[in-house]
Amino acid sequence: MVPMFVYRVGIDLMGHTFVLLADEPMERVLPIWIGQYEAYAIAAELDEKQFERPLTHDLLSSIIAALECHVEKVSVTKLEDKTFYGLVTLNKDGEPVHVDSRPSDAIALALKTGADIEVSEEVLAQAAVRPEEGGDEAEEIEKFRELLAEADISPDTFRTEDSETETENES
Repeated sequence: MVPMFVYRVGIDLMGHTFVLLADEPMERVLPIWIGQYEAYAIAAELDEKQFERPLTHDLLSSIIAALECHVEKVSVTKLEDKTFYGLVTLNKDGEPVHVDSRPSDAIALALKTGADIEVSEEVLAQAAVRPEEGGDEAEEIEKFRELLAEADISPDTFRTEDSETETENES
């Protein structure tokens, strides 16, 4: 597993939201298209924005604490049929408890709790982009688009029926 951090949350030219995870030397960047709500939650955590009422990841963090657990780490474990899979690892009395999760929800929870974020080497081998040193952002975006076009991948590729419904309901 490779330690990663949230490099950026954004909206592409087609209006689809994404999160970019990067390794510490910025040698590999992993784009994951996510729902608008999840992108907002991640961006709010990055900005340390406080809300009057808890968001979903705030609620989950409170429930985990009430159960006397803590979030040890979150992982992006596999990419199968163009869908990323995540795992939240909790610690309960020194014992690990693994919970299946969408990577976007796991990332928001990790930011809320200060947990580590990691990605499997297999996922990085399949989907990571290697940004070129010294290139300007417009060039990097264009190279990224070319890579996606060559692989016949669009942001919709990573959406499931559930995420499409959630995104529509949030609008």
